[in-house]
Amino acid sequence: MSTSTSSQPGADGRPDEQAGLQYPCGDAPEMGHGKAVGPGVRWLRMQLPWMLAHINLYALADDDGWAIVDTGAQTREALACWTRALAAEDALAGQRITRVFVTHMHPDHAGMAGWLTRRFDARLWMTRLEYLSCRSLVADSGREAPEDAIRFYRRAGWDDDAIEHYRARFGSFGRVVHALPDSFRRLHDGERIRIGAHEWRVIVGNGHSPEHACLHCDELKLLLSGDQVLPRISSNVSVFPTEPDADPLADWIASIAKLRASVPDDVLVLPSHGEPFRGLHARLERLASGHEKSLARLRRALAEPKRAIDVFGALFARPIEGPQLLGMATGESLAHLNHLVARGEVLHELGADGVLRYRLRAPADGRRAA
Repeated sequence: MSTSTSSQPGADGRPDEQAGLQYPCGDAPEMGHGKAVGPGVRWLRMQLPWMLAHINLYALADDDGWAIVDTGAQTREALACWTRALAAEDALAGQRITRVFVTHMHPDHAGMAGWLTRRFDARLWMTRLEYLSCRSLVADSGREAPEDAIRFYRRAGWDDDAIEHYRARFGSFGRVVHALPDSFRRLHDGERIRIGAHEWRVIVGNGHSPEHACLHCDELKLLLSGDQVLPRISSNVSVFPTEPDADPLADWIASIAKLRASVPDDVLVLPSHGEPFRGLHARLERLASGHEKSLARLRRALAEPKRAIDVFGALFARPIEGPQLLGMATGESLAHLNHLVARGEVLHELGADGVLRYRLRAPADGRRAA
């Protein structure tokens, strides 16, 4: 079931202005141009057609060209940016692309991968679940929204207008993603890959997407973090109609702990959105504590039964307006609700109106969740 997801303010929803983060790379490069951020590492930025209006891509010097990490969405603007980057001395210096690494399957990361791999006869490197998930979502193009999905959003409390908006935009994922190549090189958690003169270690995280790959170079003290660590916003962690009982927040919290344990604090983090920064461990702590604070607010809100759409005020700092924000906020609210259900702290009941309502467990409810 198709959905288009980008990183947006998540459970905390507030810009990260904490002390301890440093931004040593200065201003972002202009769209379609590049900027050196390490030996043989260039930072590129490309436009996106959504509320989050940019994505950072990275070029790593390879043996006879550049390995690219992430690609942008399939749009006219992205094509213009790539045309500029491929010709610009400060971006790719006219050299070919040798390999395309995609951190995860969301359109802003995978959208131009098919175009690039075909143009340069380059291999796609991606984790298996991200590759298969992307192909599955692209295959939804042209389909009508399935009844399971309609039931899922009605249970969350959506009204008829919201459901009709969902029906109208269902299958839009494939419109911003070039067809992926029919084969790929699978990335494995923990494997070490030689790119040019340097070795990079794959670190797989979960929660924001099924099997998100980060790349860590100990020699260069760099972490290509994708959407697993962003400096100013928290990545969307959502439940979707394909797996309505999932607990992606547990995966996300575990991934935060995994990154903190496996990557030193002295790295320069190269994120997909925002600016490169130092202060990885402080940022990871902020992300973890932000979700714990959100869960605490949610518990207080569930003193009385609530629908998923009734708890937005407990989780988000800004009003939820428009169909795109509604979809993301609903998915993230359900992620937090499902997490409390899985922990046995919250019960949920399906009403005669077909809507699920959640409430905090009282001692009299016993030990077992509904």
